[in-house]
Amino acid sequence: MCYGISDDQALSAARAQRGGPLRPGRRSLLRGAVAGAVGAGALAAGVTAAPGAHAGQDRRGLPLVPPGLISLQLYTMRDDLNGARGYDATLRAVARMGYPRVEQALGLFGRTAHEMRAFYREIGVRATSSHNDISPDRAALETKLRDARTLGQSYMNVPWLNSEVLDDWKRFAERMNHEAAAARRYGLRYGYHNHAHEFTIDLGRGVTPWDVLTSELDPRLVHLEIDIYWAVTGGIESGDGVRDPERFTIDVIRSAPQRVLQYHVKDRDPVTGDTVDPGTGMIDFPRVFRAHPVKEYIVENDTPDVTPLRTAEVGWAYLRHGRRGRR
Repeated sequence: MCYGISDDQALSAARAQRGGPLRPGRRSLLRGAVAGAVGAGALAAGVTAAPGAHAGQDRRGLPLVPPGLISLQLYTMRDDLNGARGYDATLRAVARMGYPRVEQALGLFGRTAHEMRAFYREIGVRATSSHNDISPDRAALETKLRDARTLGQSYMNVPWLNSEVLDDWKRFAERMNHEAAAARRYGLRYGYHNHAHEFTIDLGRGVTPWDVLTSELDPRLVHLEIDIYWAVTGGIESGDGVRDPERFTIDVIRSAPQRVLQYHVKDRDPVTGDTVDPGTGMIDFPRVFRAHPVKEYIVENDTPDVTPLRTAEVGWAYLRHGRRGRR
């Protein structure tokens, strides 16, 4: 999400709720079959960094990530947005870097949706997506959808759900299907954003929350926003993706009946497992991008390595020009 819960909380929750080795559900079995097809040399390599993996260009030197599709999750910027720098100065700095899009988080900072849209137009940035919880009632849902339409968004995503009870996840999916149908009437695409625990919690007989969501969410109405760090972490934590976490992530994407339209792009420290700025860790993003291109590539680091603006700079340089940062 990573709006509403920290990396430490989410990862600790995933570990605590794992409760020992998971029995293989149907998707785990599929992942195992895919992993079994990987060469022995790759299997023996374990979880390692991906040296030289550049996001900016493909093998022909052409852009792998079109610059117009690069966005920034504003939760990354929360310390600056809420601090001395403030919202306006922070967003102006983001615009000067070249970002054409942002993903909303943390509300409208005292503005109306109309006022926020006017500000974005002034600085040349579009708010194309947002993170929003499931609404408690119809009035809250309508307000959320009206604001998103006013801002000119194309997408909105539920950023975090959690339970160890299978029926809860079924109810979550039912409520999201209902909201997604309403969002469609407003011209919005409605999605779900993963963490690691969807792949690690055993709801019984090897069934995971991810199994429930991908079975119950209506693929005609609900898309997926895949957080690549959390998918990789979920593969490692569950044991299904230890040997090849990118393969696990690609299989998650390809096996879901829902469309994957957006990525969150934050990296993973190969030693500690912590989030790090894009292009400075172990994840081979180009491998995932080539396997499944999407409509938006959203830079994020819940715990910026240096400063929020530095994370934004590093993420833009990595996705736009293929420049790997250093830690």
